[in-house]
Amino acid sequence: MSKLKQFLLDAEAKSFDQGHRATIRFNIGKYNAAVQRGLTQYTDHELARERGSFIKTNAINNLDKYLMEFEANFTARGGKVIWARDAQEALKEIGEIMKRKRARSVVKSKSMTTEEIHLNEYLEKNGIETVETDLGEYIVQLAEQRPYHIVTPAMHMSKKDISDLFVRKLGIPPTDNAEELVAVARKLLREKYTAAEVGITGGNFLIADVGGIAVTENEGNARLSTTFPRTHIAIVGIEKMIPSIMDLDLFWPLLSTSGTGQNVTIYNTILTGPRQPKEKDGPEEMYVVLLDNGRTDLLALPEKREALNCIRCGACLNVCPVYKNIGGHTYESTYSGPIGSVITPHYNGMAEHKHLSFASSLCGACTSVCPVKINIHNLLLLNRKQSVDEGLADKQETTAFKFWLKAMKSRTLLNLAPAFAKNFVLKQVLKDTWSKRREPLHVPPKSFNQLWKERRK
Repeated sequence: MSKLKQFLLDAEAKSFDQGHRATIRFNIGKYNAAVQRGLTQYTDHELARERGSFIKTNAINNLDKYLMEFEANFTARGGKVIWARDAQEALKEIGEIMKRKRARSVVKSKSMTTEEIHLNEYLEKNGIETVETDLGEYIVQLAEQRPYHIVTPAMHMSKKDISDLFVRKLGIPPTDNAEELVAVARKLLREKYTAAEVGITGGNFLIADVGGIAVTENEGNARLSTTFPRTHIAIVGIEKMIPSIMDLDLFWPLLSTSGTGQNVTIYNTILTGPRQPKEKDGPEEMYVVLLDNGRTDLLALPEKREALNCIRCGACLNVCPVYKNIGGHTYESTYSGPIGSVITPHYNGMAEHKHLSFASSLCGACTSVCPVKINIHNLLLLNRKQSVDEGLADKQETTAFKFWLKAMKSRTLLNLAPAFAKNFVLKQVLKDTWSKRREPLHVPPKSFNQLWKERRK
């Protein structure tokens, strides 16, 4: 089955799943309320967005310069940089590190780039136990699912769903107490930190002038994942670059407020390399895998490269009417929602994923909440145009539009067919799309020309 057909089936199923919609409405509602409170910390939020957009655009337009600066500063402190053109290269290099370290277990903090390259699956195939230490990621790992949301992986699950999962997978007594469920996960995960040979994280930002990665979290699991294991691997998309450590005073609050409504997240860490001679904790070795995987292809498109400004706050998902109806899993991609619909066709192929750019009402809500002012709904339109220009449009659709264009350019042709013939064509063309959930379109018996002539008489 094609990805488009699967998407349509899943979207329809989720849209009419009242339980799913109630859970998402409740969880997103809590976030939206928190974000509104969080925005009160700004005297001029619009100015902060303008500044964030300017800095990220500058970083992306000069990405080659900043990447080299980052590498020089990071390696100067004993860190090692791995450049990966695609997922296969990244996995190969990580696999080599695992072999050298004779790793049997890995602890991971939340990272969308590791989801992007399917790292867990790769490590498990190679006999390495991989444990997600972020609570939401741990829950979806137990459920054998992909993350539902960029920021909140288990957003689609209610407290009862999680309790039932823990009863089934961990053998605990049934409970509806959230603190007890968290305590169970915490106890199990604590043992994993000290046993793991390697800790793996993503990175919210790459910082050029200090050669560091910034990691933002609320649970402290990333700090534990980078402190106990002797080796730390950070897998970060090259677009996460910011020029200076001083820029974090803008981006940390923007990210947290737009994502969760917090003034700033609880744990904010800057890692600039392995443990130094006089330092008491930290890994003995630290690697940063700089992942391309389609990002430079997007960078090569000047009218679309602003999509690389994204700081992964998830705000566009929370406000999107389509996402709130069809859910994160329906997209069948690492990055869901509006920004996922923009970047996925460029990362994973336009032919298979062009339909995501059409899964939008183009209401512009995503653009209005983006903390770095990415013109998301316009980028969706540009993706649609690109798919048509590349000849990827459905043949029936292409034929229909050719006839429509020809008729619209000639009033004589438009008036030639009687109303019943036009209605027949509309019925056939729209039966599986517009007319499936709406009243069918009907052409009136008299054309506009006829009505106009009668009025003039």
